[in-house]
Amino acid sequence: MQTITLTTTIQVPPAICFDLSRSVDLHQVSTAQTEEKAIKGVVAGLMELGDSVTWEAKHLGVRQRLNSHITAYERPYFFADEMLTGAFKSFRHEHRFEALAGEATRMIDVFHYTSPLGLLGKLADFLFLKQYMTHLLSERNRVIKKVAESGKWQEILAIEKRVVR
Repeated sequence: MQTITLTTTIQVPPAICFDLSRSVDLHQVSTAQTEEKAIKGVVAGLMELGDSVTWEAKHLGVRQRLNSHITAYERPYFFADEMLTGAFKSFRHEHRFEALAGEATRMIDVFHYTSPLGLLGKLADFLFLKQYMTHLLSERNRVIKKVAESGKWQEILAIEKRVVR
């Protein structure tokens, strides 16, 4: 199992960071480079405990689908999403939000994953996969920070939840 941990300081309260991090719409903005789209489950708005989403995206030149769901939820300080089906053998993405002085937030992502294909997957981790995933998560955090600190977060959080079955 591999683990990627990222820490980002954002100059807004934890509740705003928490909600932006569970926004399907902002996730799609932050993953534009992979053409990621929500196609089933919660396809717009904010995800809650028990919600699931199926993403379609192009990673490493291959169109893929990944289904995940929210398995833990303690607003506004923690939630976790886990893969149900997809290219990984498994993953769990923990999102933590710590209040700092001056209404700032320390956002901590802990992404645990296991690559498929045994030894071949471990070689892929070493050669490129861990770096690729770190870049994707860093870009996501950069977009969350930009939207939060610019005040555009209100537009994103106003989008109503929509579910496609």
